[in-house]
Amino acid sequence: MDSFILHLNQTCYTGITGYEFHYTMYQKGSFYKKHYDQFKNNGSRKYSMIIYLNIGWKLGDGGELCIYKKGIAQNISPVNCKSVFFKSDKLEHEVLTTNVVRMSITGWLKVN
Repeated sequence: MDSFILHLNQTCYTGITGYEFHYTMYQKGSFYKKHYDQFKNNGSRKYSMIIYLNIGWKLGDGGELCIYKKGIAQNISPVNCKSVFFKSDKLEHEVLTTNVVRMSITGWLKVN
């Protein structure tokens, strides 16, 4: 992650100074309602990143990341090793109901 942040800072001038990540496990029937990843009273989260850990995921397993851009919804399947990267304050999103256990590493690249 440190190498990735160094690359972003050198090539895109992002000013990232830190990060936080956690493992996420959604049990069957779980979901996460529509939201932005940046808090209204704290703008330190600049970029969101998800890395999926779902070996053998198949259509019908659910748990897709649904992103909303200009009112249009797009689903992203949580296939093993797929990564999703977006601006935390610009992309409203949700996790659709999962029909199997769904795992990922989820985190935020931050500025102080």
